[in-house]
Amino acid sequence: MKLRNELTLRQIGKDYIIVEPGQDKVDLSIVYTLNETAAWLWKELYGHEFSKEDMVVKLLGEYEVSEEHARRDVDKLLEIFVSQKLLDENDN
Repeated sequence: MKLRNELTLRQIGKDYIIVEPGQDKVDLSIVYTLNETAAWLWKELYGHEFSKEDMVVKLLGEYEVSEEHARRDVDKLLEIFVSQKLLDENDN
């Protein structure tokens, strides 16, 4: 799977948002927020093909969490990515 290339991650203060650019301007009515960990993972994955297992391995390598915790977090994050259509449909 792959994240949609046209989406942009921006940091505003302590918040991370994903914006979906419109034709000529950024449409701020379509904004997705991420916590710091999810934003870090987004940066790691952006522009690359990845699997659920890749996401788990990255979390385990960066954070001191159990594998079970990492898998639960990845499951939740993937649910968000799918429900908000943040993944490239050509790669699913």
